Amino acid sequence: MERLWFITNPHSGSATREKCEALEAVFEARGLVLAGRTEFPDADIPGQDELAAAKIDTVVLFAGDGTINAALCALADWDGAFLILPGGTMNLLAKALHGDADPAAIIHAAHDGGRRVALPYVEAGPHRAFVGLILGPAAHWARAREAARNGRVARVLGAMRTAWRRTFGKGIRVAGVPGMRGRYQAVFVAPGANGLEVAAIDARDWASIAELGWNWLTGDWVAARAVTDRHAERLRVLRRRPVLALFDGEPVTLAPNAEVTGGATGPAFIATRADAA
Repeated sequence: MERLWFITNPHSGSATREKCEALEAVFEARGLVLAGRTEFPDADIPGQDELAAAKIDTVVLFAGDGTINAALCALADWDGAFLILPGGTMNLLAKALHGDADPAAIIHAAHDGGRRVALPYVEAGPHRAFVGLILGPAAHWARAREAARNGRVARVLGAMRTAWRRTFGKGIRVAGVPGMRGRYQAVFVAPGANGLEVAAIDARDWASIAELGWNWLTGDWVAARAVTDRHAERLRVLRRRPVLALFDGEPVTLAPNAEVTGGATGPAFIATRADAA
């Protein structure tokens, strides 16, 4: 950990420019070379050739789970290290690697003796989720959430009406998961060490729908009540039309009857938490 490329998203969570500048001061105090900087999505994620030309050994990500996902997918074949700092709303990946430590403390700990670990992921087509994948009508609440983040009140109301209507619809079915034969408002798929952890949410009453929508709207998209939990090696979405999915909270349209599998990265992630995988 000597030459860094700093990727941030000033529009996500707590990754303000002032906080980014404070972290850059920490880099300098530790004698680390900041050889490149990207503000996503206003600028593209650097490619492997660009990182190689700058002799980068570590990409530092200070953003939310969605921006982190975009960078990790774009650099899936890069052989350097990633240091993930909590700069979003939920910061689930950062917590898995560093606990509740603040960004500056993580940098100090990583430079003093961080270790590289591998992480599991959920995969469907070219898309990966390192925190989790959400399938089903409830994924439409993401549209309302994005409108709320951007302060577009009219779009929030319109997106909420659409999401509410879709959530009360027929639901989604999946194949390949033992005991999961119903239709669900959401199917949450998390990466596990030995396959996929699958939770199905069935919210049929008004109170449950309101709770589900509020959790999505406020960004806590893994907090809704899961009524069915199972383990699977893979699953298939039983739908003849394209389906909306959330990969680490970011919307993606999957092909009909898409297959969802799991995998694992190489040891590319710097961890400071003692019990991190």
